Amino acid sequence: MPYLELTLRCRESEQPRYENALEDVGALAVTLLDADVDTPNEHAILEPGVGETPLWGEIALTALFPFDADALVLLAALESFDPGLDWSNAAFRKVEDQDWERAWMDQYEPLRFGARTWIVPWNHDLPAEADTPEAAVVRLDPGLAFGSGTHPTTSLCLQWLDALATEGVLQGVTVLDFGCGSGILALGALKLGAAHAVGVDNDPQAVIATHDNAERNGVADKLDVFLPQDEPVATYPIVVANILASALDALAETLAARVAPGGRIALSGILAGQEDALLERYGAWFDALAVAQEGDWVRIDGIRA
Repeated sequence: MPYLELTLRCRESEQPRYENALEDVGALAVTLLDADVDTPNEHAILEPGVGETPLWGEIALTALFPFDADALVLLAALESFDPGLDWSNAAFRKVEDQDWERAWMDQYEPLRFGARTWIVPWNHDLPAEADTPEAAVVRLDPGLAFGSGTHPTTSLCLQWLDALATEGVLQGVTVLDFGCGSGILALGALKLGAAHAVGVDNDPQAVIATHDNAERNGVADKLDVFLPQDEPVATYPIVVANILASALDALAETLAARVAPGGRIALSGILAGQEDALLERYGAWFDALAVAQEGDWVRIDGIRA
């Protein structure tokens, strides 16, 4: 079934008002993307922070309505619902129905991270390089949750885990993936030799997607996933948190408390230029803090004092 699509740009501070208005007049779905990024697989945040909504300074907002909806009537209703909002940049077009998620997956190719970590779509043949006993292969279907490996923040964390496996640090330990999204980092750790993994995410859809991906990879018995309010308090030898710089700052004490003495932590979801404040913040608990950069994004990793 085709749809009527409305698109507009708005500031982060106005986003809730726009979304409320659109839902009030009957939007079937509302999608938020980074307005400053043009490439679909490079949107700035692929794994939302625990306890917050991932938003950007300027947002590209898309809403779907029934195909037979009248654009002029919708605009009039939106202006009436919230006259303080500017609807003048709203654009409408008719779009054909398709399975957007499956269309994206059809274009998603296997990706390699580090020495032996591979992320391969569940419906894609294994590359020859990944079809070896040494390869750590994660079969992934992101579903509606964030985290596919295509974004530098996820790539940086997978490379870090791969390096830990090469050092022998991952073997037989339990890993915490804080803000797990699709579960990609927890699954990568398990495939690289971790004995157990715990995922935490504030999005119930992420919990479902992580469970599904764990089943797909045959490690469901090794991975537990929790909403933040249900997370058991524990310490871990390895913690990875791919969320937002603001969330990493707000959750610094919580994350530091999750890392056992001598344990390792990796923090990502950090734009280049944001790292100095976080280095100072986490320096209260961690030694040997180091920064790795890929594109416009950085990862901070260190060892718990």
